[in-house]
Amino acid sequence: MNILLTGGAGFIGRWVAKRLLDEGHNLWILDDLSNGRESNIAEFQDHPGLKAFVKGTILDEHLLSELFANHKYSVCYHLGASINVQDSIDDPRTTFNNDTVGTFFILEQCKKFNTKVVFMSTCMVYDRCVNEKGIDEYHPTKPASPYAGAKIGAENMVLSYYHAYDLPTVVIRPFNTYGPFQKTGGEGGVVAIFIKNELDGKTLNIYGSGMQTRDLLYVEDCARFVAEAGFNDAVNGEIVNAGLGSDISVNDLAKLIVKEPERIKHVEHIHPQSEIEKLLCNSAKAKQLLDWQPEVSLEEGIARTRHWIAQGGLQ
Repeated sequence: MNILLTGGAGFIGRWVAKRLLDEGHNLWILDDLSNGRESNIAEFQDHPGLKAFVKGTILDEHLLSELFANHKYSVCYHLGASINVQDSIDDPRTTFNNDTVGTFFILEQCKKFNTKVVFMSTCMVYDRCVNEKGIDEYHPTKPASPYAGAKIGAENMVLSYYHAYDLPTVVIRPFNTYGPFQKTGGEGGVVAIFIKNELDGKTLNIYGSGMQTRDLLYVEDCARFVAEAGFNDAVNGEIVNAGLGSDISVNDLAKLIVKEPERIKHVEHIHPQSEIEKLLCNSAKAKQLLDWQPEVSLEEGIARTRHWIAQGGLQ
């Protein structure tokens, strides 16, 4: 298939690109490098399946029009987005334009060529989990940041194109994804940040009480889920979660990564109003519709990520 992957030079995008290339598809990657990096996909530059890396923005309608008209994609994996919660609070306009308006521009092109849309949303759209059954797709949403609000707006547009135009679309909501190629600073990801600081002999800083929990999904499991959603009609018109199915507090995660408790420090939360106290995923729908379930345990995923970071594969 001819496939367009937006945000393909990002952390998850890089792994989705690898999977699609391994499966033998013709791939075009579109990324403005505001968050991704060309080094993430450097190993694919000579791959016969990678037809082009296009440095450009999903807000460029002329560029999108040319790409779709010239290559008539079967599937568009739309991962390109602003993803930083604090940035969305400080500058909501940029996040809204990238995440909501940009998604509309993608949808308009996909509608012309009946291109299936796999839209990458986020578990950050959910309200906190209230029981041990986990958060399923019917769980209440709570846009506690402009990032979550922009994603919910885009989700609704994606689903509206399914209902209004019979365009094959799916909204996917992976939970907290981690692994090799994730950034180790800022909001790069708590696992990567903690491992990097542990290896460097630094303190592991926890925002707030550390009682907040996360459902941590290894990136190769996530990429397998993302890719499969593009090739299975059973998920068309649906919202589908993916997660490990168990959660861990940030305090316990820190203890798992660093063995000296004195190296763990609690600091003031940078955006407590947007914190979700408990995230635990129920992936039963992904199992039912995609026959997908996670394969990599948290301990194994941390070990793989630590090995990659220790080898110098990040910055």
